[in-house]
Amino acid sequence: MQDLIEGLNDKQKEAVLATEGPCLVIAGAGSGKTKVLTHKIAYLLSEKNVKPYNILAITFTNKAASEMKQRVEGIVGDVAQEMWMGTFHSICVRILRRFIDRIGFDTSFLIFDTSDQRTVVKECLKTLKIDDKMFTDRSVLAEISNAKNEMLTPKAYQTKYAGDFRKEKIGQVYELYQKRLKENNAIDFDDIINDTIEILSSNPDVLQYYTEKFHYVLVDEYQDTNKAQFTLVTILASRYGNITVVGDNDQGIYSFRRSGYQ
Repeated sequence: MQDLIEGLNDKQKEAVLATEGPCLVIAGAGSGKTKVLTHKIAYLLSEKNVKPYNILAITFTNKAASEMKQRVEGIVGDVAQEMWMGTFHSICVRILRRFIDRIGFDTSFLIFDTSDQRTVVKECLKTLKIDDKMFTDRSVLAEISNAKNEMLTPKAYQTKYAGDFRKEKIGQVYELYQKRLKENNAIDFDDIINDTIEILSSNPDVLQYYTEKFHYVLVDEYQDTNKAQFTLVTILASRYGNITVVGDNDQGIYSFRRSGYQ
């Protein structure tokens, strides 16, 4: 163990050794937050004898995930390859490829990119006879994306903004857009997390499988989580409650979510 904590300051050591229960680490840029995560993972593997497949580590970019895995491998070796480590979306896609049939899609589903999305929205605007100069595909897509990040379904969005002419129209497009996606056995980038949450929330067996699988959940750049991402990690860590999140309040693009992890 001594080798693992050499070079860590007192606060970093405290965070690495706090393996059970919730752990919230707030620190500035360049202060070694990611180092805390990598060393904590290594500590769990080598000192606590946690199986690598019982650890879930989430980052915001594929590059960050790759770098973190390399750093952990440098400490504990190839055993790190068995961990679940990746972005929110890559982790969710793994779950969706196995269980998306629970919500009416085939497991060979497509993930539409921005170009595909714009094409579908344009078709929806045309079908609904909505002026595409007043409601551009870009602006409508941005509003739909915001709604999904706040976990608002088309019906919930329409209810929330009833009486707002512009948003009522966007709500109509949103509803038809989701219908068109399903007809094409497709989801978009924002659906990836929400559909995973839906599967976990509506299928007790799937929920049990993943919450039992992930004994430890670690999240990097936690200050950037939106509502959907926050909800996902809360669900996945719900059985054991062993969640470590690190972040920097000053770099957050969303307000820092402290509730539930103090």
